[in-house]
Amino acid sequence: MTSVVQSYLAGSWWAPKDGAVAVLDASTGAEVARIGADGADLAGAVEWAREVGQRSLGALTIHERALILKQLAQFLSERREELYAVSAQTGATRTDSMIDIDGGIGVLFTFSSKGRRELPNSNIVVDGAAEVLSKDGSFLGQHIYTRLPGVAVQINAFNFPVWGMLEKFAPAFLAGVPSLVKPATPTAYLSEAVVRLMLDSGLVP
Repeated sequence: MTSVVQSYLAGSWWAPKDGAVAVLDASTGAEVARIGADGADLAGAVEWAREVGQRSLGALTIHERALILKQLAQFLSERREELYAVSAQTGATRTDSMIDIDGGIGVLFTFSSKGRRELPNSNIVVDGAAEVLSKDGSFLGQHIYTRLPGVAVQINAFNFPVWGMLEKFAPAFLAGVPSLVKPATPTAYLSEAVVRLMLDSGLVP
C-alpha cells in the first residue's frame, strides 16, 4: 500500500502546483491534509505488490496469515483512541467512529478465526473428493484452490474509510493476495492513518 497524503500543508482548495486537493476538518474548517496522486509511482506500487508482496505472502501458510490478521487486529485495537481522534475530523460522531473503526478491526478478528478454523494450514485448499473420470479407474480428477497471482485493487467509499478497507484487505491477505488501496478523498487521511499503523506494527510481510 502506498500513501499519497501530505498532512498539514497550507494552501488553497485546489493546489495549482501539485494538483492535490485540500481536505478540511468537518467541524473547524481547518485543513487536515492535501491529497493527490501526482508523483505517486503507481506502476511501481503494482510491481512491488506483484513481486515482493506475492513472494512474501506466499512464504506463509493460510494459518500463518490468519494469525497475522489477529495480531494486526490486536495492535489496532490498542490504538483505537488515536484513530477516533482522526475520525472526528471527518465529521463522524463517537458512535460513527466506533462502528467504522471497531467494525474494521472486528473483520480482522473474524477472518483470522475463520481462516484457522475452516481452512487448512497450507497454501492449497482441496475442493471435494477425487472423482473417477475413466471406466477402469485409472484416471482421477480433483479440484483445488490456490493463490491468485495478481493484486487486489480497492476503490473505497468515503463513509467507511476503515471498515470498507479492512473488509476487503482481510480476505485478500488471508488468501495470500497483496492489496493496493485507493481511498475516497474526503476521508482518505483516516484510511492512511490505519495503513501507517499497520506498517508501523512490523507485522505485515
